[in-house]
Amino acid sequence: MNLPHPLNASPPLVLAVRAAELAGQRIAQLYGQAFSMTRKEVAGQAQGLVTQADLEAEQAIMATIREQYPEHEILSEESHPDGAGDAPHLWVLDPLDGTNNFAAGIPHFAVSIAYYSAGEPVCGVIHQPLNGDFFISLKSAGAWHNGRRVQVNQHAVLLDTIAAFGFHYDRGKMMAQTLAALHDLFSNQINGVRRFGAAALDLAWVGCGRFGCFFEFKLSPWDFAAGRLFVEEAGGQVTASDGRPLPLASSSLLASNGRLHPQLVQLLSRHWPPPG
Repeated sequence: MNLPHPLNASPPLVLAVRAAELAGQRIAQLYGQAFSMTRKEVAGQAQGLVTQADLEAEQAIMATIREQYPEHEILSEESHPDGAGDAPHLWVLDPLDGTNNFAAGIPHFAVSIAYYSAGEPVCGVIHQPLNGDFFISLKSAGAWHNGRRVQVNQHAVLLDTIAAFGFHYDRGKMMAQTLAALHDLFSNQINGVRRFGAAALDLAWVGCGRFGCFFEFKLSPWDFAAGRLFVEEAGGQVTASDGRPLPLASSSLLASNGRLHPQLVQLLSRHWPPPG
């Protein structure tokens, strides 16, 4: 992809785009084909699938980064989940966000790559391999969709907007609280809700103005690292669901167009975190 100025003046961003293209090519090759697949477990609880595409895409991204920046740290879902969030130079990767969609043959998934410096986002790339979409952000240079600068929508009331949300793998209290929050959204006359199963794309679509907000009560940093910057550079706001600053660690998340944020924080804070 040819980056417009000033995006092409950022070496980390140019590298991230190239890495996303390479990973996306391999994912597209494997989509709809036979591929190996396992299921992750944490403390005996199912945590989703890992496919051949996840692993090969991750290898392609890491090889590209290490060729140019061998001293940089990597935080990645599959093989490097413990990278230091406050490292001077940190790449945060989700080689295939929406793995369950990919495995089921649902064409809605993405590569997500972000570069952070000392805990602060510098640039991010979200790439949909099947349709070629690129959602690119650079600190202080805006959010861009396929070479066109984008902004969040200006909806000021829930009746005008569509909300996106996600479910964590937890099927207990967190699931119940998410459903309760959705009930509250409908009680407050939300226009509609959508759940597509790829947080990076949900965040990108908030930045493009398609959604007025997105929330999930537990996300890992690789799920939101690139999307967070995209929303912020598009003029939106991203915090934990209770309005506190979003850490580069596992957290609840609320992203919005900014105008809806106070009302959404008030609503979601009734449901997460639970008392005590």
